[in-house]
Amino acid sequence: MEFTIRAANVDDCKDIARMITELAEYEKAIDQVRITQKDLEQDGFSKNPFFHAIIAEVPEQHKMQEGHTKVGYALYYFSYCSFRGRAVFMEDLYVMPEFRGKGIGKALMSKVAQLGLAAGCQQLNFTVLNWNKSSLDFYLNQGCTDTTAETGYHYMCCKGEALEHLAQP
Repeated sequence: MEFTIRAANVDDCKDIARMITELAEYEKAIDQVRITQKDLEQDGFSKNPFFHAIIAEVPEQHKMQEGHTKVGYALYYFSYCSFRGRAVFMEDLYVMPEFRGKGIGKALMSKVAQLGLAAGCQQLNFTVLNWNKSSLDFYLNQGCTDTTAETGYHYMCCKGEALEHLAQP
C-alpha cells in the first residue's frame, strides 16, 4: 500500500487527537485521556515544543470511509540517560487497525530512529503494555529488547494530586 511519512504540523492536531483517543480505547484507558487538540497545538508547535510528531498518510483513493487520510502517528521527544547520553523516547506509535500489517508502523518507528540518530541519540526508549502481545512481538521483531527484567527498574509516575503534593515545599 502506498503511504507517506512526514513531520506533523499544527493542522494535524485534530487527527492526532482523534488517533490518541483511538489508541486509548484500544489500551482500555480512555478515562485517562485529558489532552485536547488545543493542548497538542500549544505543546507541540510552540517556540519550545514539549514533543514532536510524525504522521503516516495515505493517498485520497485509500482514505477511510470517514474520510481520514491520516492513518498513523508517532509522538516522540528527546531525553537524556545519565548512563548512555542522548536518547529519544517514543511516547506513542499508532496505526489505525485497518492499516496495520502494511509496513506503516515499521516506517514510523524507523523514522523516529533516524531522527534520533541524526540528533546524536544512543538509544530509542518506549513502553508497551504487558498484555499487548502483538505489539511486544512487533518490537522484538525490530531488534528491540525488553529490559524490564534485566534492569530491575519500575516505571514510576507522579500525577495529579501526587504531583501537587510532591511539589509542596
